[in-house]
Amino acid sequence: MTDRPRMGPNAAGTTEAGKPSASAHPPAGDDTGSRTLSPSAGTPPSEEPDPGAEPIRVLIADDHALFRRGLEMVLAEEEGIELVGQASDGAEAVQLASETVPDVVLMDIRMPKTSGIEAARQMKESAPSAKIVMLTISDEEDDLFEAIRAGASGYLLKDIPLDEVADSVRAVHGGQSLINPSMAGKLLTEFATLARRDEEEPPAKHVAAPKLTDREMEVLRLVARGMNNRDIAKELFISENTVKNHVRNILEKLQIHSRMEAVMIAVREKLIEFS
Repeated sequence: MTDRPRMGPNAAGTTEAGKPSASAHPPAGDDTGSRTLSPSAGTPPSEEPDPGAEPIRVLIADDHALFRRGLEMVLAEEEGIELVGQASDGAEAVQLASETVPDVVLMDIRMPKTSGIEAARQMKESAPSAKIVMLTISDEEDDLFEAIRAGASGYLLKDIPLDEVADSVRAVHGGQSLINPSMAGKLLTEFATLARRDEEEPPAKHVAAPKLTDREMEVLRLVARGMNNRDIAKELFISENTVKNHVRNILEKLQIHSRMEAVMIAVREKLIEFS
């Protein structure tokens, strides 16, 4: 079953604030504002592209041609972003990701042949460096949790204003994890459930934390607070590149794919608490 766009009261493809939405046929929704860093709230800062840097390579995967076209038009106007391919189903997305090796993949969840979640799992094998952002109308908790477990670095609803898509691409490429505000509370609830459930499990289950150095544990705690690499560097008085290296080592040691999964580990190891 494919995502069917829902028409809101403003069917002209703009939000009530007058901003264009991410689809020419957007789903209705109250959230026309910012994304949320996991797990704390806040809009990722807009980053000016570095003229000397390599462009961020983006792959779009969605079975709605009009939606793909809308994203294509917006991203084509952005300096420092290069669209390297478009896919109309999950299987094609996996193949294109393997061929083009994108930096960021904007992908729907419900697509023909292979779902976005299954495609994300496969991409982590064929294009492990790609940061995957689910861009969907689905606000189902199960989809959110499965997307994170599949390695997604972001989960945004399609009511995001079009002029924020490029900032989302840059933020995820820069190491942030993005979640639509309406979904953030559900994610925190799931983390709290994991923490309570883990209290009943024997200590032998806790095998992840001892693999990390003291510095990596410090970085993981700050990631769990929703801080980006730049803020972590300032907090710990180290360079941003050093933070990136620590995050990469954390993901490799814990055998996970995204910072949001790292947050789940932090909850399980009681590095962060919920009231």
